[in-house]
Amino acid sequence: MTFHYLESADDPRVSDYTQLTDVHLRKVREPAEGLYIAESSRVLRRALAAGHRPRSFFLAEKWAEDLADVFEQYPDVPAYIGSAALLEEITGFHLHRGAMAAMHRPAPVPLADLLAGARRVAVLEDIVDHTNVGAIFRSAAALGVDAVLVSPRCGDPLYRRSVRVSMGTVFQVPWARLDDWAGGLAALQEQGFTVAAMELTDDAVDLDVLAARRPERLALVLGTEGAGMSAGTLSAVDLAVKIPMRPGVDSLNVAAASAVAFWELRPKDQAN
Repeated sequence: MTFHYLESADDPRVSDYTQLTDVHLRKVREPAEGLYIAESSRVLRRALAAGHRPRSFFLAEKWAEDLADVFEQYPDVPAYIGSAALLEEITGFHLHRGAMAAMHRPAPVPLADLLAGARRVAVLEDIVDHTNVGAIFRSAAALGVDAVLVSPRCGDPLYRRSVRVSMGTVFQVPWARLDDWAGGLAALQEQGFTVAAMELTDDAVDLDVLAARRPERLALVLGTEGAGMSAGTLSAVDLAVKIPMRPGVDSLNVAAASAVAFWELRPKDQAN
């Protein structure tokens, strides 16, 4: 492979990596341009192992040897190398996790394909914190969730913070964005899913009560961090469910709550 040594932060060849700390810009730009950023050598390798295609690599020279096997597999993909100071000027932060890659964003998975054979689905309504999105995906991958659906305003699972927090497990769990939110919830019910909202309502049942019913197909809806579940979603779901807690604490962080719920509500053949 021929490495491309960078001399200026204005080099147009590395425009994929500019202003990575501008969340609002990147949330719009990356989906529109069909890319996402894989940050760290480990995440980069997991993206490639999942079959995702790199557009380019971006790293300090000291990491080149560590990724020599990757470069051998992709000899036609450019690798841009620069000093730590120059890479920081381009990205907006100190790059200390080995390397980055600009990846081609995979094509969306049709909802029907996503749900075929799925028994446990997580549904994220307007969860905007990318750390929480990544943590939920990591729990989903570890605890047997077959697919994740996200609302139109939900944070991007392929935003670099989501990917990094998930430790690349976001590549393991199929997911899709529901452009038609109400229609997507109805489609789950039409496919035989019990749709349960994690929300503190007067009629919410305890988590272990729902688990004891052993629903064959279950979709668990998790609401946004601040306002919680929207009224429209609560009116559309089949039931609300809550985690019993000691007095004085009314809720958990949404990512922590998702891990508890995914474990408790796992399919019956995974229960032992």
